[in-house]
Amino acid sequence: MDVERYGPWALVVGGSEGVGAAFARKLAASGFKLVLVARKPGPLEEVAQDLRGKGAEVRTLSVDMGKADAIDRVRTVTDDVEVGLLVYNAGANAMRGNFVELDPAVYRTVIGVNVIGQSEFARHYGGLMRQRERGGIILTGSLSGYIGSASLAAYCGAKAFSRVFSEALWAECEQFGVDVLHLNLGLTATPAMERLGYDLSAASTPDQVAQEGLDNVANGPVWIAGGQANIDRAQASASAQPRAAAVRAVAAPPRK
Repeated sequence: MDVERYGPWALVVGGSEGVGAAFARKLAASGFKLVLVARKPGPLEEVAQDLRGKGAEVRTLSVDMGKADAIDRVRTVTDDVEVGLLVYNAGANAMRGNFVELDPAVYRTVIGVNVIGQSEFARHYGGLMRQRERGGIILTGSLSGYIGSASLAAYCGAKAFSRVFSEALWAECEQFGVDVLHLNLGLTATPAMERLGYDLSAASTPDQVAQEGLDNVANGPVWIAGGQANIDRAQASASAQPRAAAVRAVAAPPRK
């Protein structure tokens, strides 16, 4: 990863575990200085201490990305440095249920993290990159954004927004020398997926996904991680007809 083009600082949102932590480790090994942001302070500081022990300069901040003040809080630790790479990796969803029956706090958090958060972080840090005429933005998404699934209405909709938003942002930023990539994840063996009880025997590893993102930051607007099988799945989901049968087929049972 080119520090001259995308550095000297990288901001990794959701950097305490899984794919975010993998990004952090790989960027530190390439000589980046890091700002790591996540909700849980304990795991966040464990990653930071490990990287500091290897010589990296790391700042951390515990922030709930679903809150309206997230961007303002993160700016307190980035306004005095030059962030040349934004990796926005927050956005997991642990709650399933019929949308009309959910506590509003559930879907507001999903939309806050995946839609409002991505938009505000991309605008702020992308605007600074535009002034410098260099930099990169990686926004992570999901194959869930290619088709709606019962019990995951807000999540699927938010991930679809992220993908289409990234495509438009890529087209706008290309003229300014700023790379934008929507890194679309399939099933990945992250701690979050383990906690939800998924069978991860055939899943990609966080290291594999993070490396694909870094290798393809200049190959936007969309990169589907995990190989041809995930590409085929995305294409099939997006083009399936009739839609009614396709949407019913991917319905997931509620998780409460």
